[in-house]
Amino acid sequence: MRLAPQPLPTLRPAMTSSAHPLHPPGRAVFIGASSGGVYAMLELAAALPANFPVPIFLVQHIGAHRSQLAQLLSARGPNPAVQARDGDLPAAGTLHVAPPDHHMLLEGGVIRVIRGPKEHHARPAIDPLFRSAALEMGARAIGVVLTGLLDDGSAGLRAIKDCGGTAVVQDPADAFEPGMPRAALSVVRADHVVPLSEMAGVLLAAARAEAGASGHRHGHAPSPALRREHAAGREGNAMESLKEIATPSAFSCPDCGGVLFELDDQRPVRYRCHTGHAFSLRSLAATQEQVTDAALWTGLRALQEKEAILRRLAETQRASEPEAAAGCDREADELAAVSLAMRSLTMKAPSPASFEA
Repeated sequence: MRLAPQPLPTLRPAMTSSAHPLHPPGRAVFIGASSGGVYAMLELAAALPANFPVPIFLVQHIGAHRSQLAQLLSARGPNPAVQARDGDLPAAGTLHVAPPDHHMLLEGGVIRVIRGPKEHHARPAIDPLFRSAALEMGARAIGVVLTGLLDDGSAGLRAIKDCGGTAVVQDPADAFEPGMPRAALSVVRADHVVPLSEMAGVLLAAARAEAGASGHRHGHAPSPALRREHAAGREGNAMESLKEIATPSAFSCPDCGGVLFELDDQRPVRYRCHTGHAFSLRSLAATQEQVTDAALWTGLRALQEKEAILRRLAETQRASEPEAAAGCDREADELAAVSLAMRSLTMKAPSPASFEA
């Protein structure tokens, strides 16, 4: 059954927690969601026990819009929620929420909030947080993919799993939008696939489970490719990093127009440009649909303007140059037919993925 949206709680100010900085061998939970994610996170926050033993990091696709998610989570559950700030220390029992239009990372035991390049045409995005969790925490990371369209979080969850961490996925049949959970399960052998009603218990048990003090189980150290990709997302010019882990493709970046490089031996298949924008095949197709739509409308406008100019020209020539006027009429009629065909394309119903932020 899909999650039924519940009424939003009355807002109260987001709380600031008493600091219990994260130190090895402590664990941490990293959660990503998109469409339907606000309600899913609210229900999860309500179900978590008070004084949850480890920090929780949450990314919800919110774009650049002002967000009150931290206040909503604080109002719904017993644990405080705060909007992350650059340099914050992770605190046990606190829900750290990615702020609008910024990625949230964990580096050197400190929360980093950066306005880096978009991934999957989203900022904040889930994959950057999950990659940083894999590199920073290894086996101590608990990655969670909740409801959403497309596949943000799939590559990051696989990175967590490859580094020895725990992978938890909401049961697609229980998700408001099953796309992200299904995509994650297509590339990751999850440790737990559960409905939202069972998620809090699973996370509490995972948080209490022991993990090696080093964070990385034997044979699960981060790969050089993962380190380079993470660096590529942080650098202003990642050309040299990309040359070592990717191959130039025939595609251009919809965000900046640069060449997209296909990352080598990756599931899901992913692309990154040298300025840092990153896409999976699914998110690239969805973004390209928006680019194509904009181009079609621009083309339609140009055709209709040219048709109108030709018809006006025909009017001015009809008395003195009837043959020239007739030629303008014919060309205008041809443009009208092309415009009609193009308009049918622009009015075509978009795929559901194109609505994803």
